[in-house]
Amino acid sequence: MEQQRTRKKINGLVVTAMAFVALFLVLPLIFVVVQALREGVSAYVSYITEEYAVKALILTLQTTVVAVAVNTVFGLFAAWTVTKYTFRGSKLLTTAMDLPLSVSPVIAGLIFILTFGRSSPIYPFLTQHGIKIVYAVPGIMIATIFTTFPYISRELIPVLSAQGRDEEEAAALMGAGWLSIFKNVTFPHIKWPLLYGIVLCTARAMGEFGAVSILSGHLRGKTNTLPLHIEILYNEFHYTQAFAVSSILVMLAVLVLILRSVIEHRGRKKEM
Repeated sequence: MEQQRTRKKINGLVVTAMAFVALFLVLPLIFVVVQALREGVSAYVSYITEEYAVKALILTLQTTVVAVAVNTVFGLFAAWTVTKYTFRGSKLLTTAMDLPLSVSPVIAGLIFILTFGRSSPIYPFLTQHGIKIVYAVPGIMIATIFTTFPYISRELIPVLSAQGRDEEEAAALMGAGWLSIFKNVTFPHIKWPLLYGIVLCTARAMGEFGAVSILSGHLRGKTNTLPLHIEILYNEFHYTQAFAVSSILVMLAVLVLILRSVIEHRGRKKEM
C-alpha cells in the first residue's frame, strides 16, 4: 500500500514536470517554427538568407568563437590556480569569477560604456590610437566574454578540488615540468567537464542580448548580432521574418543541446 502511494506521488511529479516542460519550453519552440514557416518555405529561405540576417549570423558566430576561446584559456588557468595553489586573495579571486553571474548584463554594458566611452579618462588615448570599442565589434566581444566568463571555470573548479594535489605534487617531485604535469596528470581528469563548460559557454554567448544591446549601437549590418537583429525586425512589425531568423537560434540551440547530451553520455561511460 505504501509503495503504491509512493509510486503515485512519483508519477504525479513526473507528469507535473513533463507538463511544465511542454508548456514553457516545447510549446514556445513549436510556435516559433510554425510562425517562421507561415508564409511558406520559399519566403522562409529568403528571410534567413537576407543580407542583414547573414551578417548578424556571421557576427554572432565570430563573437561566440572569440568568447569561447578567451574564456577557455582564462577559465582553465583561473580554475587551476585557485584549486592547485594556496595564496592570499584566492577567495577574492573566486568571488570575482562569479561576478558576471550576479551582475545584470545591462549593468555590465553600462559599466563598459563608462570604462571605454566618451566620459572615460582613457577615451582620448583610445581615440588617438584609432581604437573603437563602444558601438563597435570589439565592444560586443568584450561584453560577451564578460557575461560568459564563469561557465567554464565553474565546471572545472569542483572537479579539480575533488582531485586534490597529490598526483601533481608527486609528478613535480619526480622532475616533471608544469606543462607535462598539466598534460599527463591534470587534463585527463578535466577533459569532459571542460568540454561541457565550453558547450555551456557557447550556448550563452550565442544568446547574449543585454550587455551587447547596450554596447552595439544597433548598427544594422555592422554591430547587430542575431538577437539584436530579431529585436529590430519585431519592433518594425516584421513578425514572420523575426520568427524566421529566431528559428536559426533555435536550431543552433538544439545542436548545442545534442552536443551537450553526447558529452554527458561519453563522460559517464568514461567514469564507469
